[in-house]
Amino acid sequence: MKSRIIIGAAAALTLTLGSCVSNKKYNQMADQYRTANEGLIECNANTKSMEVMLKDLKALNADLKEAYGAIKSSLDQAMANNHQGSVNIAKLVDEINASNKYIKQLVEAKSKSDSLNMVLTNNLTRSLNTDELRDVDVKVLKGVVYISLADNMLYKSGSYDISPAAMDILGKIAKIIKDYKDYDVLVEGNTDNVPISRTNIRNNWDLSALRASSVVQALQNDFGIDPSRLTAGGRGEYNPIATNSTSSGRAENRRTEIIITPKLDQFLDLIDKAPDTL
Repeated sequence: MKSRIIIGAAAALTLTLGSCVSNKKYNQMADQYRTANEGLIECNANTKSMEVMLKDLKALNADLKEAYGAIKSSLDQAMANNHQGSVNIAKLVDEINASNKYIKQLVEAKSKSDSLNMVLTNNLTRSLNTDELRDVDVKVLKGVVYISLADNMLYKSGSYDISPAAMDILGKIAKIIKDYKDYDVLVEGNTDNVPISRTNIRNNWDLSALRASSVVQALQNDFGIDPSRLTAGGRGEYNPIATNSTSSGRAENRRTEIIITPKLDQFLDLIDKAPDTL
């Protein structure tokens, strides 16, 4: 619009100059020309300023778009991580619950076994009189009941035949064993280190195994214990509990132990059911 005004003013000035005009009129028109020219210069300057501003705004808009894209990408990644974190936490909670359940089952089984062992030991001890308790030692070690029978009470020296007095004690022990059908029974024979000198017994290994076998067969044949629960073993002179350098120590080492243990099936079943994360 301003350009048109300026062009028109210039044309008018040209026409005017072509005719006879007064100095006053000429000066007025010259002033109008200068004003129009200055307006044109200002307009051009403003146009350039607007172009620079528009360029700057376009650059700013591009920067804002780039920043928005980065923020959106970070937000998307954060949301994805948060979802994965929630999944991982839920999985961890499930694993902890499974482990706690398994541990609780083990503790319950162990507590039940310990309680039964204590009752079994008390019942066995109460069934024996004072004289019998001198030849029988009853104790619980690591969840296992050990009944240690003195050699001189069970057998004659160098023999594996059970004495009549020992049969009375075995009868009382057998009664307790019958009441606890969930327990297995291992009978172990032990000797001192003095070599055996009998033609039908080769060494202390033989003697210890024969003595254990005699007790197992008495429990089965005389007292009706299920033989599937019984095991006989001989350890010879190689499991001493005292020194063999004294007569009293050798007497302690000559012993037969009846070892009563809970059946392992329940514990093996628990092991099979153990969570994979343990």
